[in-house]
Amino acid sequence: MPGHRKLWGFSERGLRLRHQMRVKEERIAELETENAILHLKLAEYQERMNRSSREAWPYALLRTRQCQQGSVHAAFLQLGYLTRKLQQDVKELRSSFLVLLQSHQDEYQNCLSDIMAAVQGEQASSEALRACQSEAACLQRCLQELDSRFRLEQQRRRTLHNSLVELKGNIRVHCRIRPFLSFDKELDGSASQNCNTPGEVAHAVDDETVLVRCALPGRPPAEKTYSFERVYGPAESQATVFGDLRPLLISLLDGYNVCIMAYGQTGSGKSYTMLGPHSEGDSALLSDALEDLGIIPRAAEELFRLISENPSRSPKVDVSIVEIYNNNIFDLLAKDSSTAMSGSKCQTVTTQEGRSEVPKLTCRAVASAVEFVGLIHRGIQLRVQHPTLVHKNSSRSHLIVTATLTTASSLGSTAPQSSQASLQKKAGAGNRWTTSPRASSPHTVPVDSADHSGQVLARLQLVDLAGSECAAVSGVTGVALKETSFINRSLAALADVLGALSERCDHIPYRNSKLTHLLQDSIGGDAKLLMILCVSPGQKHVAETLRALKFGARARQVERRPSRRRPPSSQMQKPGLGLAGSPTLL
Repeated sequence: MPGHRKLWGFSERGLRLRHQMRVKEERIAELETENAILHLKLAEYQERMNRSSREAWPYALLRTRQCQQGSVHAAFLQLGYLTRKLQQDVKELRSSFLVLLQSHQDEYQNCLSDIMAAVQGEQASSEALRACQSEAACLQRCLQELDSRFRLEQQRRRTLHNSLVELKGNIRVHCRIRPFLSFDKELDGSASQNCNTPGEVAHAVDDETVLVRCALPGRPPAEKTYSFERVYGPAESQATVFGDLRPLLISLLDGYNVCIMAYGQTGSGKSYTMLGPHSEGDSALLSDALEDLGIIPRAAEELFRLISENPSRSPKVDVSIVEIYNNNIFDLLAKDSSTAMSGSKCQTVTTQEGRSEVPKLTCRAVASAVEFVGLIHRGIQLRVQHPTLVHKNSSRSHLIVTATLTTASSLGSTAPQSSQASLQKKAGAGNRWTTSPRASSPHTVPVDSADHSGQVLARLQLVDLAGSECAAVSGVTGVALKETSFINRSLAALADVLGALSERCDHIPYRNSKLTHLLQDSIGGDAKLLMILCVSPGQKHVAETLRALKFGARARQVERRPSRRRPPSSQMQKPGLGLAGSPTLL
């Protein structure tokens, strides 16, 4: 029974669904009919709209044309108004143009008149300028002529003055002011705050006058002037300095003994003046910077140049190099790199003739300026140097280079022709400082050998003194302080000797120092002595600058016996003769 009931329920439900489907199908048929009717109405309305559009198009075209005609009419009216306004502006522009043209024509006429007047004035000015130029050229020629005459008269006056100095036996003194360097500003920094004259205080007024503006503590500012035979300003070159002492080398070959000495405080330019600029690892003596070469390499080149001009009398040149360190004399040519500080120590003795000699001094013969300079380069590498606050390469000893000129004796053997030819060939080779590959090696000569007897012609001494210094300024201590003490004492002894000579005392204290004892013949003898004072321009060093200038002024007052030509004397070369006697050849 239950299965029959369930089956009956499904049949009843299917009947209901079929009924609903018929109802839906009838509704769909009705909707399709309504849709077809609507499509027909839509087609009808579209047809009516198309007919209305076709009927309205002529009216719209007509309206558009009417609007366009109105716009064209308004534009035409506006155009007429603008045309009338433009015609009015053209009339105004034409009238203003005529006025402007007239004014420009008037201005053009005025400018033309001004130009004609300017041309006429320029022609007159040109004529006046040509006249002025002609007059200026005439004045320039007159000025050049006067300048030439002035220089000639100045040279003649200086020559006469030098002759007078030689006749009086005075020492010639030159002064050189080095440039103001960067470390001077650092040293002057503290001093410049408490003085009215910071910076440079030493100036070269002219070729013969030095002006010092000093403001020492506790003293009012003052200006002091000093006169010397020649004064070099900071801008003057090494060549200028050497040019004034070149005649001394001519005198050397004429038989006069010559001594050139550089004096001044530490860092004032003495070694630069005598040797040239310092360079690490190599010497400036061998550099290619010819304009910076010092007096010593220039003197070597000039000496052999003069010798080459007269081959018939070519003398032999022997060189010795010594340093005076802590009042002891050391032979630099007897040293080597392993015994730099324990080299040959020498003593100074006085002969019966009153001449100073250094026994057993090493001398080496040189045949050219290249050998001369190379020998000095090797020697000064052993010179004692220590850095200070004033100078990082301060020389702690006095350097003395001696070149002895000897000629072959009439009793001895003459120099071989090959040696003379070699000397002449190398004399002109000093334009490029390079070390000669052939170094003169020392060799022992028998005492009684007659082959090396000769006539001493003259002697050239080139002296680079150690610089005076104040320990408080240089900041030295220990060994360097001891060196400073010996340096200052030897320079004080030199000042005492000059003072005694200027006052013509009966006793001259040459033996108070090895320096003065060694240079006795040059200071108090008959040599031509030229002293170059090197001074610093800075305010910090004004006390040392004044001390150096006073030293030079005192040196000028020394009257010695007149410089005389040394007659060639035949002497045997003995191991006891050194700077003052004939050199010992080793």
